[in-house]
Amino acid sequence: MRISCGARLNVHTAPTNTLWYKDFAYTGGIPANATRPSYISPPLKTLRYFPLSSGPNNCYNINRVPKGHYTVRVFFGLDGHRNFDNEPLFDISIEGTQIYSLKSGWTNHDDQVFTEALVFLTDGTASICFHSTGHGDPAILSIEILQMEDRAYYFGPAWVQGIILRTAARLSCGNGKPKFDVDYSGDHWGGDRFWSPIKTFGQGSDLARSTESGIKKASNAPNYYPEALYQTALVSTDTQPDLAYTMDVDPNRNYSIWLHFAEIDSSVTAAGKRVFDILINGVVAFEDVDIVKMSGDRYTALVLNTTVTVSGRILTIGLHPKEGSHAIINAIEVFEILTAESKTSLEEGAYTISFLIKFLFISIQGICRAH
Repeated sequence: MRISCGARLNVHTAPTNTLWYKDFAYTGGIPANATRPSYISPPLKTLRYFPLSSGPNNCYNINRVPKGHYTVRVFFGLDGHRNFDNEPLFDISIEGTQIYSLKSGWTNHDDQVFTEALVFLTDGTASICFHSTGHGDPAILSIEILQMEDRAYYFGPAWVQGIILRTAARLSCGNGKPKFDVDYSGDHWGGDRFWSPIKTFGQGSDLARSTESGIKKASNAPNYYPEALYQTALVSTDTQPDLAYTMDVDPNRNYSIWLHFAEIDSSVTAAGKRVFDILINGVVAFEDVDIVKMSGDRYTALVLNTTVTVSGRILTIGLHPKEGSHAIINAIEVFEILTAESKTSLEEGAYTISFLIKFLFISIQGICRAH
């Protein structure tokens, strides 16, 4: 399901003729004409904003959602009729769990104009809420709820239905254009993921590679990665044999890291010709990675996953060559691991407020009698 917020009619967008349902299931807010903050934003013309005067919390509560595992993605917008010298900053929660806070300057970063999380929806509803922080009114361009396989992105025994994975980064290496899975002809069980392009990790440190050859083992269950994801890559150089990608993260958090490889370099013809270590913040996570040997052949997808705890604000993924002098990587995914909070029902919330009022009233009476 895709919702065009603020729209009075269903909308189809080019070039894929994607259907966006007209706006519904909102608890408040005001429809308005939209200004898209980025070229990667869906080509929609309306949004819904939530004035602080109406209260700090506003939601979309969608009913009759089949039980399952979903990608929930929210694109932010700017109201075309108002002065947005100060971009709105607000928090987003899914099913009662805060997943993201907009950071100052988000309108200048394409990968910050939306947030996305993988979550289990088990009670027949999807609740997406926006919490004002006093810095402008939350403004929402679109909402997407896209079903994935139940075991998509399984990362080990700690992975349970109470875990939410928030997308922190998803990169297509050596690619110059942003891609959704639909652009990559991806399987619908892949959840129509968005892949940010990254042409280089640093000036002079790598070279882009690409191929038109088919890639084996790419679209396998449960994650169904699109084949084209593995047809571009970054390769290190003689002047800089190591590859390193660095990103900002929130400290003292757990992250699930998924690294994608396929040997598409024609100069590597057999196992043993390219071997490298993978380090996360300087610690070896995978030793003696040989893509051809581990995947079974050239032009064959290999996915490696690890979970790390990051104490600082920097996450660095490094590739250090051991044989063949150069390292290669095709794509990177980084997810913040969140534990779902208990969701309070409207009835429970009303009961709690009523109880607190009675408690305060009785306490005040007691204080008055004491004096």
